[in-house]
Amino acid sequence: MNENLISDAELQEAQQELHSVSDWLRWTTSQFSAHGIYFGHGTDNAWDEAVALILPSLHLPMDAPQNLLGSRLTSTEKAHLSALIARRINERTPVAYLTNQGYFAGMPFYVDERVLVPRSPFAELISEQFSPWIQHPEQITRVLDMCTGSGCIAIALAQAFDNALVDAVDISPDALAVADINIQDYQLEDRVMPILSDVFSGVGDEKYDLIVANPPYVDAEDMADLPEEFHHEPELGLASGEDGLDVTRELLAKASAHLTEQGLLFVEVGNSMVHMDMLYPDAPFTWLEFEHGGLGVFMISKADLDAYFGQ
Repeated sequence: MNENLISDAELQEAQQELHSVSDWLRWTTSQFSAHGIYFGHGTDNAWDEAVALILPSLHLPMDAPQNLLGSRLTSTEKAHLSALIARRINERTPVAYLTNQGYFAGMPFYVDERVLVPRSPFAELISEQFSPWIQHPEQITRVLDMCTGSGCIAIALAQAFDNALVDAVDISPDALAVADINIQDYQLEDRVMPILSDVFSGVGDEKYDLIVANPPYVDAEDMADLPEEFHHEPELGLASGEDGLDVTRELLAKASAHLTEQGLLFVEVGNSMVHMDMLYPDAPFTWLEFEHGGLGVFMISKADLDAYFGQ
């Protein structure tokens, strides 16, 4: 028997002997630790992963009070949890796809396998309204979220900049369908516009005060080594050529034409920042540091884009 799989016998035993929410949280944490799953879609440990699966699956809040966790579960609820735990362990399905819920900037979003699971250090920048680079957030009126996926970044941007209209761009019609669900859930149809676009192809001559881009940036070597969990995500949202920078190169080549005179471009390239250093050794990128973790995000102004890239 593969020790990384959980057996039907173990699941049946759990249904017979576990009774409360706390019981299931403890047992699930133990199983996640024992079976070698990979954490990387919003959690970094077995306990948080168990909480993220169990509580939403029981329609309980993530901050459920302790006395509620002592509540006994019905047989139907136990069977439901067992099936989800089996999929998480045996199929390596990310929790967010099992619960159809991911979190970004402290807000819940609908997700499924048409989009990446939300995770980006942009949440920290958005919560700070991109300070100190943006000093007058009330003056930001046009924002572009490039490669929007679930729309979580676009929605968070709309909430951070009250006076802004946000274009949420993606090459995938499937991703935009998910983004539209979230836009409607947050009642932002009048301020966040999903747009089908291959990079800038679908935005015409629009100019933006702020462009935020979280493009695919996984290079070929990393794609070959990804844990099994990531293969549930759309490859279109991950892979970007041999060095992971195919989309980023196009962004840098064309962004200036879509920025206002004081406009700023922020781009996440993750581990492919090493390729950026080789490709653009003298570029005036400002690489950001994050209090809550994350790397590979740079900022460049329209003026510097024009000066370095000759736009």
